[in-house]
Amino acid sequence: MGTSAVAAGDSTPKKMTLWRQIVRNKTLIFMCLPAIAFFIAFAYAPMPGIYVAFVKYNYRDGIFGSKFVGLKNFEFLFQSGKLLELTKNTVLYNIAFILLGNFMAIFVAILLNEMQSKMFKKVTQTMMFLPYFISQVLVGLIVFNLLNYDTGFVNTILTKFGMERWGPYSDPNAWPVLLVIVYLWQQTGYSSVVYFAAIMGIDAEIVEAARVDGANGWQKIRYIILPGLRPTIVILLLFALGGIVKGNFGLFYNIVGTNPILYPTTDIIETYVYRATMTDFNFATASSVGLYQSIIGFLMVMASNFVVKKIDPDYSLF
Repeated sequence: MGTSAVAAGDSTPKKMTLWRQIVRNKTLIFMCLPAIAFFIAFAYAPMPGIYVAFVKYNYRDGIFGSKFVGLKNFEFLFQSGKLLELTKNTVLYNIAFILLGNFMAIFVAILLNEMQSKMFKKVTQTMMFLPYFISQVLVGLIVFNLLNYDTGFVNTILTKFGMERWGPYSDPNAWPVLLVIVYLWQQTGYSSVVYFAAIMGIDAEIVEAARVDGANGWQKIRYIILPGLRPTIVILLLFALGGIVKGNFGLFYNIVGTNPILYPTTDIIETYVYRATMTDFNFATASSVGLYQSIIGFLMVMASNFVVKKIDPDYSLF
């Protein structure tokens, strides 16, 4: 028994050292090198630049030679009296963009997967991709030509049917819905690619077995496709929460512009900071706002990941 016990003990796999794991997975690590280099160069190396948010920056002395002023660069944002409203608008819009955007992307990806004609599927994907590559400036022009009070397409149709003109550029309550619609129109096709790829990665044998067992289309989606998409959905939502206080400046500025009437429902942190600093731009002021957004986003990701880890550790980021 002693000999067999020793033999059994010798056969127990030893814990691999870090170096042995690197050697064993050298091919995968080599494939990841471009991504690692990218994040080191553009995410980690610039991090000491955060210090610019706490100095009175000037070009002659540079970041670390400029005078340290503590939290003074944050005062214009906190003393404006609009921080709560700006943060609320930014967060609410991003929640709508994240939830509705992911829902529509999943819905479209499932529809594309259910299409039988490969040619029609390819044409549909191409057409859905096009809005994503349209400049935000051009999107703003399209929206203005549609909604303009005097000559807009919508009001032209309304007057043809004897109805009153609609003036959205003087109605702040109309824009939360309009901006979400424009965002979904432009982003859904591009966002659906990730989910469509995830669907393609689901084992085809499982789908075929379900079909043989008599599962209909809805049952296949409910019990196979949606559970298969769950890890992708959770990870993308966690990543999106990191930017929940970072607004889409191009979308808001090019569509709404500088219309004070619409500010109560369309003014976000980026557009306010742009107006506040466009006459006297300072790197330190802009950096302080970016740091504020990053800290809130970091806390949101950590809190959300903690909740996901408690519910199902397999779907957490770390």
